Amino acid sequence: MLYSDAELIRVQVESLFVHDASGRLLAINEPEPSQPAPRFFLGRTSQGNLWRTRFDLPPDLTAALEQLAADEPVIRDLAQPPRYEAEYLHLLNAYQPRATIFSGPAYTLPTFDAPDQAVLITPENKTLVLAHFSWLFTTLPDYAPVAAVIADEAAVAVCFSSRLAAVAAEAGVNTEVNYRGRGYAADAVQAWAAAVRAGGRLPLYSTSWSNVASQSVAKKLGAVQYGADYSIT
Repeated sequence: MLYSDAELIRVQVESLFVHDASGRLLAINEPEPSQPAPRFFLGRTSQGNLWRTRFDLPPDLTAALEQLAADEPVIRDLAQPPRYEAEYLHLLNAYQPRATIFSGPAYTLPTFDAPDQAVLITPENKTLVLAHFSWLFTTLPDYAPVAAVIADEAAVAVCFSSRLAAVAAEAGVNTEVNYRGRGYAADAVQAWAAAVRAGGRLPLYSTSWSNVASQSVAKKLGAVQYGADYSIT
């Protein structure tokens, strides 16, 4: 099934966060939700914008944020900050100071075969993660599929499902420090994406504007940017 950019940003927000019955944000969508969702989220595409507010904001603050978001222009240069960034920050800081911004591009990964350099981590071979990613040893089912590049008899780069929903999965990527710069992250992401598609979900990949290395991985894999995430916690 082909999705428009506007549909993809909606799929992504459903993958990133747990929502209440009114569509407001409850928490970050993790196996055991513990981190609060951002107070304000704005997803932007060249076809339209989407916004969400957190469930515990006062009604008047929610209304003010949503009114501004509804007036945000639809633009093509998604690296530009939102028109009303200063206003969002003023409103949220007045309610609770020290607002923190996160923003970055959001991509879909193409269809391709898993590379020979990566393997899927399964219950049978999960000891491979113990040297550098031991947290995956006991949580593997929560983050599956998990793909890894193996060097020196251990997983040195892993890609896992950091957010998982009915339609899509969001990639999480880690590479052991001493093995960076060798293309291992891209191989792990490619293998993960192939496994996600084989399981009937869309593989999504997002990062921050400041993370040049992560954007390079997306470029190397031919990822297609469909939108940009902007959130204030």
